[in-house]
Amino acid sequence: MAEGPGGRLPVRAVIDAVAGGFTELPGAGGNDADAYGDGPIAWKGYGRALARAHERTGEHESVVCGTGTVGGVPAVLIAFEFAFLGGSLGQRTGDRVEAAHRHARDARLPVVSLTATGGSRMQEGMRALVQLQRVARQSALTRAAGLPQIAVVRDPTTGGGWATLGAGSDVVLALPGAQVAFAGSRVRPPEADPAAYGAGEKLAAGQVDRIVAPEELSGVLGRWLSLLSSPDGAPGTAGGPAEPPRVAGGAGLPETGWEAVERARSPRRPRADAYLDAYFEVREEVSGDRCGGTDPGMRCGFGRRDGRTIAYAAQCGTPTLPAGFRTATRLIRLADRLGIPVLTLVDTPGAANDEAAERSGAGAAIADLFAAVAEARVPVTTLVIGEGGSGGALALAAPEDTWVTPDCYFSVIAPESAAAILKRGPEHVRETAGDLRLRPQDLVDLGVARGIVPG
Repeated sequence: MAEGPGGRLPVRAVIDAVAGGFTELPGAGGNDADAYGDGPIAWKGYGRALARAHERTGEHESVVCGTGTVGGVPAVLIAFEFAFLGGSLGQRTGDRVEAAHRHARDARLPVVSLTATGGSRMQEGMRALVQLQRVARQSALTRAAGLPQIAVVRDPTTGGGWATLGAGSDVVLALPGAQVAFAGSRVRPPEADPAAYGAGEKLAAGQVDRIVAPEELSGVLGRWLSLLSSPDGAPGTAGGPAEPPRVAGGAGLPETGWEAVERARSPRRPRADAYLDAYFEVREEVSGDRCGGTDPGMRCGFGRRDGRTIAYAAQCGTPTLPAGFRTATRLIRLADRLGIPVLTLVDTPGAANDEAAERSGAGAAIADLFAAVAEARVPVTTLVIGEGGSGGALALAAPEDTWVTPDCYFSVIAPESAAAILKRGPEHVRETAGDLRLRPQDLVDLGVARGIVPG
């Protein structure tokens, strides 16, 4: 697949590059040529434009829908032909997308959207625009049915196509250099920075999960579908909780509270990536909170262990940003909807507390994560692998299934802050750490943790 900016493949070639055994859906294709007219608002010349688009592309509409196999997993594909009136969405586009989602729900199949669209079709006026509501409803019904939706945003993906089939999907992959924006190229302010409307900026702003080279797309899509679906394409069942991972760390348990703090803060102890790499055979990450932010200190995604998919949200030892809490919330709610158990790794000195964090809604982001964990119907398992700093750590912890490692502490507040609040001098910080009973063995005695997981 060599598609990229300025070099678009025909829609059938795009489908062939990612899927095998494609079969177009009844009612989502066929010969509509006799229906070509000037449309619902009698736009002069619209029928002729449709006929020319058909002659140029061989397609009868801007979207082709059917079933195919991607990486061994059957899926419903919704693929756009940009050469057909700019991949625009009209009444018949809505008909086809609705038929595709209905089939996905009936057959319990995931949905893959291969988008390349300029938005709603002007020649159909408001009848075209309201198709966005129709598409959004079908996506919502498929979401409520517990089926995954993955979007591949090609060049360009703008307007309502981005705001529904693109940004509304569970996982969003983008081709390098693709235009990805609500505002199309001809309706942006003349002084606007073009980079703000590209896939790279969308990744940095937490609105795209990954940029994938065309030649890698089929493999990445296949892994995602395999992780989010059982072999027949339907979502898996949660089963029991995840097993806490093990990685060799420090020997024995800390004797004092301050020793526990020092061990948790040591640069030599294992971090989240070491645990994830040792635990999963393969994994794929989601990125960003879909609200304009990312947090490199929060790893979220899905991995496979012993043939089973497990979702994970892992702190990496840095103060967690509001975007990190929101990304974890997004991950847990997606896993819950798909029936996938969740593993969380706690390791943070606490929530970021600077001005930027407050302006980004730290309190609301933490509250929403607490709610997501509390509401989850799937098992959530937590392992504290380093620092457990106050509410910023507790928000990611499972109330009934939290485990600890010998290299961790968990505390209502950092010892230094506790000493300051209690008006104790710096010389009393170590003593305060002991008073807080924050060692791994203390956490088990207090009933906060179920047990200690050795390396």
